Amino acid sequence: MMEILMMFLVLISMWVLKFIEWNFILNSMLIIFIFFCIFKLNISLYLTGISFGFGVDMISLPLLMLSMLTCVLMIIASLKVFISKNNSYYFCIMVLMLNLVLFYTFSSLNLLVFYLLFEFSLIPTMILIMGWGYQPERLQASYIVVLYHLFASFPLLMGIFGFYWWMNTLSMVILVKYYFYVSDYMMLYWIMCMMAFMVKLPLYVMHIWLPKAHVEAPISGSMILASVLLKLGGYGVIRFSMILSLVSFKFSSFLLCLSLFGALMTSIICIRQVDMKSLIAYSSVGHMGLMISSVFVMCKWGMNAAIWMMVGHGLCSSGLFCLSSVAYERYHSRSMMVSKGMMNLFPSISLFWFMLIIANMAAPPSLNLMSEIGIMNSLISWSKLSIVLLVFISFFGAVYSMYLYSYSQHGEVIFSLNSMKHILHSEYMLLLLHLFPLNILVLKSELIMVY
Repeated sequence: MMEILMMFLVLISMWVLKFIEWNFILNSMLIIFIFFCIFKLNISLYLTGISFGFGVDMISLPLLMLSMLTCVLMIIASLKVFISKNNSYYFCIMVLMLNLVLFYTFSSLNLLVFYLLFEFSLIPTMILIMGWGYQPERLQASYIVVLYHLFASFPLLMGIFGFYWWMNTLSMVILVKYYFYVSDYMMLYWIMCMMAFMVKLPLYVMHIWLPKAHVEAPISGSMILASVLLKLGGYGVIRFSMILSLVSFKFSSFLLCLSLFGALMTSIICIRQVDMKSLIAYSSVGHMGLMISSVFVMCKWGMNAAIWMMVGHGLCSSGLFCLSSVAYERYHSRSMMVSKGMMNLFPSISLFWFMLIIANMAAPPSLNLMSEIGIMNSLISWSKLSIVLLVFISFFGAVYSMYLYSYSQHGEVIFSLNSMKHILHSEYMLLLLHLFPLNILVLKSELIMVY
C-alpha cells in the first residue's frame, strides 16, 4: 500500500513537471526505488553484501537511503538552475559525484578508503557553494569550510596510520572485534580520530563554519549539507566509538556535558537570529549536540535514538531550508523582519511551515519525537541531573520554533518587496516528499533500529 501511494504521488509530479522530461522521470523512478527499499529491505545488524571492502548494516543503510533521497530532491529543488540554464550540466555532474561519494563513504569498511571519501565529499560541496551561491561572500564561506575541515582531518589521517602501525589492518570488521585498553596512546588516537568528526557534525565551539556555509550556499547545497554531510560526522563518531569503546567510556562524561551545554547555548542563540537560514543552521548544531550525547551514553537505546535523530533531522532541516528558499525567491530577503505575512499570501505554504516546524521541535507524529524520547531515556539513565538541561533545551527549542513561525507567517505584508510569484507545483511536491517519510517512518521505526 505504501509503495502504491508513493508511486501515485510521483506520477502526479511527473504529469505536472512535463518540461523536465526524461531527467525527472529517472529521478522519479529512483524515488520509487528508494521507498521500496526502505519498506521492504530487512537487513540485519551484521554487515551484508561485503565485497571489495564495501558493505552495509543497519547503521549505514538509513543514512545511505537518506543520501540517495536527498540528492534526488536536490535536483527537484534546483529547477531554477535548469530553467535559467545556469551551467545545469555541470550542476548535475556535481550532484551525481556527491551522491556516489556519499554512497561509497557510508558503505566503506576500510578506514583509509573511508577517510579519502570522507574528505573528497568536501570538493563537490565547495563547488556547489562557489558556483551556485547567491552572494559574493560565498568565496569566503567556502574557504572557511575547507580550512576548518582540512586542519581537523590531518589528525584523523595520522590516527588511521597509527591504527595500521598498531594492528596491521584497517578493516572495521576486524578492528571492532578487538578491545583496545585505555592507555595514553589509545587516548591520543581517540582524540586525533574524533577531532575531524566533531568539526563535521559540528560540536559546539567547532560550529562557526556551519552558519556561514548555509547562509551562502544555494538551496541544493543547504539541503545536502544539513541532511547528509553533517551525518557523516555522526556516522564516523558511531563507528569509532564502537572500535574504541573503552576509551570512549573514558571521555563520555566530558563530551556529554559539552554537547548538552552546546545544545542549550545554540537554542538560546537561535532566539537572537533574524536570518532564516542562520536560525535553521544553529538549530542543526543543537540537534547534533543531542545526537552526540545519545551516542556517548554507550547503550543500545541511545544508539537507536541517535540514528533516528540523524534521519529525522536530515528530512526536517532539509525541508526547512526548502521553505526558506521559497520565501527568499518571493521576498528577495532572508530576514524575518522583511519576509512577513506569508500566511496572508500563501496559506498552503504556511501549512508546510507549521508541519516542519513542529517536527523540528519534536512534536507528534514526526520521527523527531521518537528520537528525542529515546535520547531523554538514555540520558536520564546516565544521570538524573541531565533532566534539568533537557528541560531547558526542549523549552528553548519550542521558543525559537514558535518565533520562526510567528515572525515569518504573521504580520503585515511588505508589498513593495514581494514579487507575488505563485507557488510552483514542483515546490509542493518537494515539500511533500520531505514530510511524507518524516511522519510515516514512525510507523516503521524497526527499519532504522540498530539493535
